[in-house]
Amino acid sequence: MASAHEQLASNFSFGALMRATELQQRILFTLGILIAYRLGTFIPIPGIDAAQFQAAFNTQAQGLLGVFNMFSGGAVERMAVFALNVMPYISASIIVQLMTTVIPQWEKLKKDGEAGRKELNQYTRYLTVALALAQASGIAFTMQSQEGLVSDPGISFVLSTVITLVGGTMLLMWMGEQITARGVGNGISLIIFAGIVAELPNAIGRTLTLAFEGSLSFLAVIAITVMALGLVGFIVFMERSLRRLRVQYPKRQQGNRMSQPESSFLPLKLNPSGVLPPIFASTFLLLPATITPLLANRPTTDGSWQSSVIDGLAAVAAALGHGQPLYMLMYAGLIIFFSFFYTSIIFNPEETADNLRKYGGFIPGIRPGKKTAEYIDQILTRITVIGAVYLTFVCLLPEVLIANYQIPFYLGGTSLLIVVSVTIDTMTQVQSHLLAHQYEGLIKKSRLRGRTT
Repeated sequence: MASAHEQLASNFSFGALMRATELQQRILFTLGILIAYRLGTFIPIPGIDAAQFQAAFNTQAQGLLGVFNMFSGGAVERMAVFALNVMPYISASIIVQLMTTVIPQWEKLKKDGEAGRKELNQYTRYLTVALALAQASGIAFTMQSQEGLVSDPGISFVLSTVITLVGGTMLLMWMGEQITARGVGNGISLIIFAGIVAELPNAIGRTLTLAFEGSLSFLAVIAITVMALGLVGFIVFMERSLRRLRVQYPKRQQGNRMSQPESSFLPLKLNPSGVLPPIFASTFLLLPATITPLLANRPTTDGSWQSSVIDGLAAVAAALGHGQPLYMLMYAGLIIFFSFFYTSIIFNPEETADNLRKYGGFIPGIRPGKKTAEYIDQILTRITVIGAVYLTFVCLLPEVLIANYQIPFYLGGTSLLIVVSVTIDTMTQVQSHLLAHQYEGLIKKSRLRGRTT
């Protein structure tokens, strides 16, 4: 039998959306915030030479800065006020989430419901400010050390740059929270989504330009399009796939009546770790390529140990270049490692088993308590293997195509995972709002009928 959401999705029409005025306001509010964010990515910070910075950025576009630039919608390339984007907030959220498994007080807050969640969110905001200050300071001093990049170097430039970049990050964090509360979808995810999608027309334009110039055949463009659509469909299938564990609840006494046994399902996603493993893996692999140009610009003495370190980092960066066998191998290994690591952090089988036993639920054929935890852990391990292989395939496919077939358009990978996942989540929330609006309409109609009778 189809669920209420599936029935609503089958009956979805533009007319239903036009009747849901509250949903329209939420969508318009979300679009307004995202437009304001895009405008901020074109406002540069004061005191830098745009041409010089563009030249310096191009030397590191294949490193970690290139990844941040993709997530920020080109703000890093223009050194705009939103150059840090929401990455400090995401880093702070991950750190706080990890610390809840280490610090007993934070673990207790995690279990305290809404009040505990609000306190943890406050800690996340404080940590976001600290991380943004550290990153902004590093950016300011690094730019100031590059000759000709800053028009008026000094303490005033450092302070203005740090205040601008940190203020931009905090403003984006506030905008994301406003979208979550008053708009549609997860605000932070939508901001990253908007940055990635904003660069998509440029990538498509470059591909078509190569096709018209003859550097790329139109047959290859068609093949790229078909492959991209197939990859999107595969990601949608995997992200929506669930492994349902049947949970049985015994009979309960309700007054003078005995209720019938109830059954439910414990849903486990085939990809429980989400898109974080590829992000972590690419960050680790791109560090040598990012650090090497920065150290190379510093004056060193011939034969000194600094020169040896720079040469070693350059060799590592070359071996870890896109398309290199070592890069492929380590990228796959790190994705698999972080998939298991992050899943073990966000999902606790023992806690789930205790919650089931607390409410009288049990998995048929499995003893409550320790045996249930072991069974859930066994199922979760198998699911994580499938999820890790899926992430590895999606992320390595574009690397193989670029290395072997010289395909210029970057399809798949972390950016495509984020775009598809955020789109699915946003559409689910839109359907939830439409379902609530439909229920409200039915309630009003039943009340009017009751009054007329």
